[in-house]
Amino acid sequence: MISAKDLKNFDKDDLLDLFGLETKKGPTDWLLPTLGAFSVGVLLGAGLGLLIAPKPGAQLRDDLRNRLREGQDALANATGQSRSEAATRNV
Repeated sequence: MISAKDLKNFDKDDLLDLFGLETKKGPTDWLLPTLGAFSVGVLLGAGLGLLIAPKPGAQLRDDLRNRLREGQDALANATGQSRSEAATRNV
């Protein structure tokens, strides 16, 4: 049998489980996983769209390379390093 001292250590879910009940699921229990899956789908779709874009492969690779360099430069400027310094630290 359960004593009063044991009841102090129980949380809400433990007490409900004693009666065969469970807590009601709220909107966040299904909304957050759905938004996460949607975000992954959007990112994958954008990536595939870039890969099958009507640009020639060399031009697309050059565009991606330039965007990555711009991103590296922006990140280096934000941290106060030059791109060459950041590249030597990563190697």
